[in-house]
Amino acid sequence: MDNDEKRSFRHIGYWIDLCNDDLEVAHTLLKHKHYLYCGFFCHQITEKALKAHCCFVNNESKIPPKIHHLQELVKIAELKDELSAEQWKFIEYLNPLNIEARYPEYKERILSLLSPPGVCEQLLSQTEEFFSWIKNKLSK
Repeated sequence: MDNDEKRSFRHIGYWIDLCNDDLEVAHTLLKHKHYLYCGFFCHQITEKALKAHCCFVNNESKIPPKIHHLQELVKIAELKDELSAEQWKFIEYLNPLNIEARYPEYKERILSLLSPPGVCEQLLSQTEEFFSWIKNKLSK
């Protein structure tokens, strides 16, 4: 393995490790019915998985951008044409959970979307599926 390959695996591994840690946190938040923050962590996991794929497609020649907009990250990660309609809908649903959840004028609206029984459980399940899909792509 040459230095570029070692560096690539190191940076990709960094993002994947963060995803794994965040996934544990998301499960804990869900268990304790902290739905707003569980949704926030679902966004974080997805964002970091996309950043891992950005590293993969750019062979570490570029650091992933310091942005949180999931649709933009999908494009930068060169995954737009590979996402199913269901995955794209998931990305669109998650996108406001990062920034808007931090501001009081949006917090109640977002919490009302995540609070009905089963919604956050489904969101976390979709997040895990998306993360697995990304990891599978990284292993090829």
